[in-house]
Amino acid sequence: MTEATPTRAVALELMDERRAMREGYVFLDEKCLLLAGAIMGELARYHALARELAAAHDAATDALRAAVARHGLEGLSVYPAAAQADARFDVQRRSVMGVPLQDAAWHPAGAPAPAAAHPSPEAEACRRAYAAVIAATAAVGAVAGNLERLSLEYRRSVRRARALQDVLLPELDRTLAGIETRLEELEQEDAISMRRRG
Repeated sequence: MTEATPTRAVALELMDERRAMREGYVFLDEKCLLLAGAIMGELARYHALARELAAAHDAATDALRAAVARHGLEGLSVYPAAAQADARFDVQRRSVMGVPLQDAAWHPAGAPAPAAAHPSPEAEACRRAYAAVIAATAAVGAVAGNLERLSLEYRRSVRRARALQDVLLPELDRTLAGIETRLEELEQEDAISMRRRG
Protein backbone atom coordinates (compact mmCIF):
# COMPACT_ATOMS: atom_id res chain seq x y z
CA MET A 1 0.00 0.00 0.00
CA THR A 2 1.11 3.55 -0.58
CA GLU A 3 2.23 5.61 2.36
CA ALA A 4 -0.86 7.36 3.74
CA THR A 5 -0.86 10.72 5.50
CA PRO A 6 -1.57 10.07 9.18
CA THR A 7 -4.92 11.83 9.74
CA ARG A 8 -8.12 10.75 11.43
CA ALA A 9 -9.96 10.95 8.08
CA VAL A 10 -7.47 8.58 6.48
CA ALA A 11 -7.76 6.21 9.44
CA LEU A 12 -11.58 6.22 9.13
CA GLU A 13 -11.35 5.58 5.38
CA LEU A 14 -9.01 2.66 5.98
CA MET A 15 -11.35 1.25 8.64
CA ASP A 16 -14.24 1.43 6.14
CA GLU A 17 -12.05 -0.25 3.53
CA ARG A 18 -11.10 -2.97 6.00
CA ARG A 19 -14.76 -3.57 6.86
CA ALA A 20 -15.62 -3.82 3.14
CA MET A 21 -12.73 -6.25 2.57
CA ARG A 22 -13.86 -8.42 5.47
CA GLU A 23 -17.40 -8.46 4.09
CA GLY A 24 -15.95 -9.41 0.71
CA TYR A 25 -13.97 -12.20 2.31
CA VAL A 26 -17.09 -13.52 4.09
CA PHE A 27 -19.01 -13.39 0.79
CA LEU A 28 -16.25 -15.24 -1.07
CA ASP A 29 -16.02 -17.82 1.70
CA GLU A 30 -19.77 -18.47 1.52
CA LYS A 31 -19.59 -18.53 -2.28
CA CYS A 32 -16.90 -21.21 -2.08
CA LEU A 33 -19.13 -23.32 0.17
CA LEU A 34 -22.10 -22.96 -2.19
CA LEU A 35 -19.95 -23.77 -5.21
CA ALA A 36 -18.52 -26.82 -3.44
CA GLY A 37 -22.06 -28.01 -2.72
CA ALA A 38 -23.03 -27.47 -6.36
CA ILE A 39 -19.92 -29.37 -7.48
CA MET A 40 -20.83 -32.31 -5.24
CA GLY A 41 -24.38 -32.34 -6.62
CA GLU A 42 -23.19 -32.21 -10.23
CA LEU A 43 -20.57 -34.87 -9.50
CA ALA A 44 -23.26 -37.23 -8.18
CA ARG A 45 -25.34 -36.55 -11.31
CA TYR A 46 -22.28 -37.13 -13.49
CA HIS A 47 -21.57 -40.53 -11.92
CA ALA A 48 -25.22 -41.61 -12.29
CA LEU A 49 -25.35 -40.45 -15.92
CA ALA A 50 -21.97 -42.04 -16.68
CA ARG A 51 -23.31 -45.37 -15.38
CA GLU A 52 -26.35 -44.98 -17.64
CA LEU A 53 -24.07 -44.17 -20.58
CA ALA A 54 -21.90 -47.22 -19.87
CA ALA A 55 -25.01 -49.44 -19.70
CA ALA A 56 -26.35 -47.91 -22.95
CA HIS A 57 -22.97 -48.46 -24.60
CA ASP A 58 -22.86 -52.10 -23.47
CA ALA A 59 -26.41 -52.65 -24.76
CA ALA A 60 -25.51 -51.00 -28.07
CA THR A 61 -22.42 -53.19 -28.40
CA ASP A 62 -24.52 -56.31 -27.81
CA ALA A 63 -27.13 -55.10 -30.32
CA LEU A 64 -24.39 -54.41 -32.87
CA ARG A 65 -23.00 -57.93 -32.44
CA ALA A 66 -26.45 -59.41 -33.01
CA ALA A 67 -27.07 -57.22 -36.06
CA VAL A 68 -23.68 -58.07 -37.57
CA ALA A 69 -24.34 -61.77 -36.93
CA ARG A 70 -27.65 -61.45 -38.79
CA HIS A 71 -26.64 -59.19 -41.70
CA GLY A 72 -22.87 -59.36 -41.81
CA LEU A 73 -20.72 -56.24 -41.63
CA GLU A 74 -21.33 -55.28 -45.25
CA GLY A 75 -25.07 -55.87 -45.03
CA LEU A 76 -25.32 -53.78 -41.88
CA SER A 77 -23.19 -50.99 -43.35
CA VAL A 78 -25.83 -50.38 -46.05
CA TYR A 79 -28.72 -50.57 -43.61
CA PRO A 80 -30.44 -47.13 -43.73
CA ALA A 81 -29.72 -44.80 -40.85
CA ALA A 82 -32.49 -43.34 -38.75
CA ALA A 83 -34.09 -40.14 -40.02
CA GLN A 84 -32.44 -37.11 -38.40
CA ALA A 85 -34.25 -34.20 -40.05
CA ASP A 86 -36.24 -33.22 -36.96
CA ALA A 87 -33.93 -34.62 -34.26
CA ARG A 88 -32.97 -31.92 -31.76
CA PHE A 89 -31.08 -31.07 -28.61
CA ASP A 90 -32.97 -29.30 -25.85
CA VAL A 91 -30.77 -27.25 -23.57
CA GLN A 92 -32.07 -25.79 -20.33
CA ARG A 93 -29.95 -23.11 -18.73
CA ARG A 94 -29.61 -22.24 -15.07
CA SER A 95 -27.09 -20.49 -12.85
CA VAL A 96 -25.38 -21.06 -9.51
CA MET A 97 -23.65 -18.01 -8.03
CA GLY A 98 -23.31 -16.53 -11.51
CA VAL A 99 -21.86 -19.70 -13.03
CA PRO A 100 -23.87 -20.70 -16.10
CA LEU A 101 -24.98 -24.34 -16.03
CA GLN A 102 -26.98 -26.34 -18.50
CA ASP A 103 -28.85 -29.59 -18.87
CA ALA A 104 -29.07 -31.18 -22.32
CA ALA A 105 -31.44 -33.75 -23.73
CA TRP A 106 -31.39 -35.27 -27.20
CA HIS A 107 -34.69 -36.06 -28.85
CA PRO A 108 -34.52 -38.37 -31.85
CA ALA A 109 -36.46 -37.68 -34.99
CA GLY A 110 -40.16 -38.38 -34.89
CA ALA A 111 -40.23 -39.37 -38.55
CA PRO A 112 -40.00 -43.09 -39.30
CA ALA A 113 -36.67 -44.46 -40.46
CA PRO A 114 -36.27 -45.24 -44.16
CA ALA A 115 -37.35 -48.75 -45.09
CA ALA A 116 -34.59 -51.32 -45.33
CA ALA A 117 -34.29 -53.84 -48.17
CA HIS A 118 -33.94 -56.65 -45.62
CA PRO A 119 -35.35 -55.36 -42.30
CA SER A 120 -34.68 -57.26 -39.11
CA PRO A 121 -35.43 -56.88 -35.41
CA GLU A 122 -31.68 -57.06 -34.69
CA ALA A 123 -30.86 -54.10 -36.93
CA GLU A 124 -33.76 -52.07 -35.51
CA ALA A 125 -32.64 -52.88 -31.96
CA CYS A 126 -29.12 -51.74 -32.92
CA ARG A 127 -30.51 -48.46 -34.28
CA ARG A 128 -32.51 -47.84 -31.08
CA ALA A 129 -29.57 -48.78 -28.87
CA TYR A 130 -27.24 -46.27 -30.53
CA ALA A 131 -29.92 -43.59 -30.31
CA ALA A 132 -29.94 -44.25 -26.54
CA VAL A 133 -26.13 -43.86 -26.50
CA ILE A 134 -26.43 -40.46 -28.21
CA ALA A 135 -29.07 -39.34 -25.70
CA ALA A 136 -26.96 -40.48 -22.74
CA THR A 137 -23.85 -38.81 -24.19
CA ALA A 138 -25.66 -35.47 -24.47
CA ALA A 139 -26.65 -35.54 -20.80
CA VAL A 140 -23.19 -36.60 -19.62
CA GLY A 141 -21.52 -33.94 -21.78
CA ALA A 142 -23.66 -31.15 -20.34
CA VAL A 143 -22.92 -32.19 -16.75
CA ALA A 144 -19.19 -32.53 -17.52
CA GLY A 145 -19.22 -28.95 -18.83
CA ASN A 146 -21.03 -27.83 -15.67
CA LEU A 147 -18.36 -29.45 -13.52
CA GLU A 148 -15.61 -27.74 -15.48
CA ARG A 149 -17.19 -24.28 -15.12
CA LEU A 150 -17.99 -24.78 -11.43
CA SER A 151 -14.47 -26.00 -10.71
CA LEU A 152 -12.94 -23.00 -12.49
CA GLU A 153 -15.10 -20.53 -10.55
CA TYR A 154 -14.42 -22.35 -7.27
CA ARG A 155 -10.64 -22.12 -7.77
CA ARG A 156 -10.92 -18.46 -8.75
CA SER A 157 -13.02 -17.65 -5.66
CA VAL A 158 -10.63 -19.52 -3.36
CA ARG A 159 -7.67 -17.55 -4.77
CA ARG A 160 -9.49 -14.27 -4.24
CA ALA A 161 -10.50 -15.18 -0.69
CA ARG A 162 -6.93 -16.19 0.15
CA ALA A 163 -5.57 -12.97 -1.35
CA LEU A 164 -7.94 -10.97 0.84
CA GLN A 165 -7.22 -12.98 3.97
CA ASP A 166 -3.49 -13.53 3.59
CA VAL A 167 -2.30 -10.42 1.74
CA LEU A 168 -4.65 -7.47 1.49
CA LEU A 169 -6.23 -7.52 4.96
CA PRO A 170 -2.92 -7.98 6.84
CA GLU A 171 -1.33 -5.22 4.75
CA LEU A 172 -4.26 -2.91 5.44
CA ASP A 173 -4.11 -3.77 9.17
CA ARG A 174 -0.40 -2.91 9.25
CA THR A 175 -1.00 0.40 7.47
CA LEU A 176 -3.87 1.26 9.80
CA ALA A 177 -1.82 0.31 12.88
CA GLY A 178 1.04 2.49 11.63
CA ILE A 179 -1.29 5.46 11.09
CA GLU A 180 -2.87 5.02 14.54
CA THR A 181 0.56 4.80 16.14
CA ARG A 182 1.69 7.93 14.31
CA LEU A 183 -1.51 9.76 15.33
CA GLU A 184 -0.90 8.85 18.98
CA GLU A 185 2.67 10.15 18.70
CA LEU A 186 1.41 13.40 17.16
CA GLU A 187 -1.17 13.79 19.94
CA GLN A 188 1.52 13.22 22.56
CA GLU A 189 3.79 15.77 20.85
CA ASP A 190 0.92 18.28 20.80
CA ALA A 191 0.19 17.63 24.49
CA ILE A 192 3.87 18.11 25.43
CA SER A 193 3.99 21.25 23.31
CA MET A 194 0.89 22.63 25.05
CA ARG A 195 2.36 21.94 28.50
CA ARG A 196 5.56 23.76 27.65
CA ARG A 197 3.64 26.79 26.46
CA GLY A 198 1.43 26.82 29.51
